[in-house]
Amino acid sequence: MQAETKSRVDQLTSPAGHPVTVLRFEGDIASTSKEAVLGAYQALPKATTKTVALDFTKVDYINSSGIALVIQLLIEAANSGQKVVAFGLSAHFTKVFTMVGITKYARLYTTQAEALAAL
Repeated sequence: MQAETKSRVDQLTSPAGHPVTVLRFEGDIASTSKEAVLGAYQALPKATTKTVALDFTKVDYINSSGIALVIQLLIEAANSGQKVVAFGLSAHFTKVFTMVGITKYARLYTTQAEALAAL
């Protein structure tokens, strides 16, 4: 059985002093996760959100439909001129994200500290 996807938004500051909006996901990401993934992203104020970090630390599973949602989010962010990083992916999903080309839109990091340090 699939774990319901939850998301929350945090506002942080990178070590360089840049504001960063962090979308934190929890549970499994699948076709039923559209509101938690895209809805949470689309609710962000585009005028003031310049940098977004996607936190996958508490995500257990992402299927192909879930990957498609993440790609859609990344394309929308690119079209809005936003910079996106992602962190907290398992080694398996880091490999999958790299294979499907997500790294063209977002750099992947192991930890939040590494992601924020890169911004």
